[in-house]
Amino acid sequence: MKHSIFGSTSWIFALLMVVYSCQSSGEPPAPVSPVPTEAQVDYQRMEFNGFVHFNMNTFTNMEWGYGNEDPSLFNPTNLNCDQWVSTMKEAGMKGVIITAKHHDGFCLWPSEYTEHSVKNSPWKNGNGDVIKELSESCAKHGLKFGVYLSPWDRNHKDYGKPEYITYFRKQLTELLTQYGDIFEVWFDGANGGDGYYGGANETRKVDKLTYYDWENTYDLIYELQPHAIIFSDAGPGCRWIGNENGYAYKTTWSPLLMDSVYGGMPEYSEKYSMGQEHGTHWVPGEADVSIRPGWYYHPYEDHKVKSLEALTDIYYKSIGRNATLLLNFPVDKRGLIHERDREQVIKLSEQIAKDFKENLIKDAKASSSESRGKRFNTEKTMDDDPETYWAAKDQMVTATLTYTFQESKTFNRIVIQEHIRLGQRVRAFNIEVLQNGDWNPVAKGTTIGYKRILRIPDVTGEGIRLNIEDSRAAPTISNFAIFHAPPMMSPPKIQRTVNGQVHISVPDERAVVYYTTNGSEPTTDDQIFDKDIDLPRGGLIKAISSFNGEVSETASVEMDIAPGKWSIVNAGNESFKAIDLDENTWWAGDELILKLNEALKLKGFTYLPTQQRYPTGFVEKYSFYTSMDGEKWKLVARGEFSNINNNPIEQRIPFEETRAAYIKFVANQTADDRPASIAELGIITR
Repeated sequence: MKHSIFGSTSWIFALLMVVYSCQSSGEPPAPVSPVPTEAQVDYQRMEFNGFVHFNMNTFTNMEWGYGNEDPSLFNPTNLNCDQWVSTMKEAGMKGVIITAKHHDGFCLWPSEYTEHSVKNSPWKNGNGDVIKELSESCAKHGLKFGVYLSPWDRNHKDYGKPEYITYFRKQLTELLTQYGDIFEVWFDGANGGDGYYGGANETRKVDKLTYYDWENTYDLIYELQPHAIIFSDAGPGCRWIGNENGYAYKTTWSPLLMDSVYGGMPEYSEKYSMGQEHGTHWVPGEADVSIRPGWYYHPYEDHKVKSLEALTDIYYKSIGRNATLLLNFPVDKRGLIHERDREQVIKLSEQIAKDFKENLIKDAKASSSESRGKRFNTEKTMDDDPETYWAAKDQMVTATLTYTFQESKTFNRIVIQEHIRLGQRVRAFNIEVLQNGDWNPVAKGTTIGYKRILRIPDVTGEGIRLNIEDSRAAPTISNFAIFHAPPMMSPPKIQRTVNGQVHISVPDERAVVYYTTNGSEPTTDDQIFDKDIDLPRGGLIKAISSFNGEVSETASVEMDIAPGKWSIVNAGNESFKAIDLDENTWWAGDELILKLNEALKLKGFTYLPTQQRYPTGFVEKYSFYTSMDGEKWKLVARGEFSNINNNPIEQRIPFEETRAAYIKFVANQTADDRPASIAELGIITR
């Protein structure tokens, strides 16, 4: 009996010695499932890609077309794909994806299987092919090329029937066999609803889980493009991040419970979009966002292009949170990326270059509490080689990596990367800085994944350490770096009261604000803001802030008539929240009648849904009426707010000019069948 126990103990001791010997001799940790494919590793290392929304909607001034549009409307005057791709390359993007066919079914290539395409447009006398021109531009400039193909087709007569799937796959085959290598195939979750459908003009619903037979469609893609990344809510190559703001989550896992997800599922954003620690498949997140409020080009958004501050924030909350960033450009009717859009994305690339100009950890002395041996020592986190990494010994789920400097350093950015080929491991970590002999906490987080970037206030110290508090298995770190990003001057914030008083504020109280009201770009020679501006009839305010020689970007807000003298006809006092010019308040109700206090020439109306974190009552279908006396009503607009569920921005609806003293907004249908939410209802007179 004693001999048996002794033998068992010896066996365990011998095994431990073998494990220790293997770790000391440089054996890598065992992978923690799931792990990425080679194509997924390449995809995540791309980090930043461009999206192009350019199609029939560009020429109809819509977000989602109905499917009955005349192909003759598509006629760009100066289409130049080289301009698109060169802009993206200069901005640091590695690939571009284009909306080859959106929900209206219009195809940017001369598809053999439909007449609803560029072959029946006046552009190049029907001999044009946007997909070919863009693929050739990508090859010329060294960017990878991808395609978006909408599963929903509001034009095709067979949508909703089995025959449509055959049609869909034939078009997919055209795209995957005629335009070279495709790095990403993009499918969104909009499926079924109202449409033209070959003249049927009806509503068609599909079973999103089974209708498309995705498994066989994916097999077709892999047969034709073996290395393509397939995007959808469920992947399998990469997944939607669950919003259209470009933000990943503070806790973002690349593993996903993929078999529990299907495209367009209502609960996806809340339950699955952030990934799961125990996910069954490696499906990294992709954060998509447009550089303007809308995805397609609308002239009235020329002054609503995202600020440098907003774009930089998106960069850090996407790429800096274990996701790739897909930034959209709404190409205009000329067929060009608008000058303002180009200007902003180049500013972004320049700002990121400044933020990460010099890695201040390069001359640090590195050590760790745990290491598998020389091949995996802490210096591997500083060598700029993505294939080398530090690793802890097996069974160790905590560790500390310490970097001490030859002299004090000031920094405000921290970059951490795991060696994702072996799986995502870290559950929690914190950062400490050595100051006068004491280690002081400066940051903490949960997941790391491919890349985590922390923004902190300026801190000065003699060293820094990464404390890994918990991991799924022995942690690995491939890169640890620190930087000192220069300060950025924030643009002013422009707000107006219901009575038309405009106030301009800046985060830094030391800054001086200069503004114009004549449409010109403000300079430090213009009027200084020192009291509220009276603009009850509306106008265009542009403002900059300046301090110590630094000047911010221009903030620009176009305003219409202030609602202070309007009155609510058919609802109680709470309904005033729908016209209080405060997007943080809202009123719930399916009909709102307003007396405008005067007869006005109206050119349209605006609707902003609730901006709450957990929204409800997004209006999908509406009717809008005008009246001179509040009794006889004229229907001036009816339609849908496309994509409002995913992109709840202000909806701007123009109509033929009409004179009115009363308006009536009716919510005919909401996304969740609950009372409509109205954060703001406004008019267009300018």
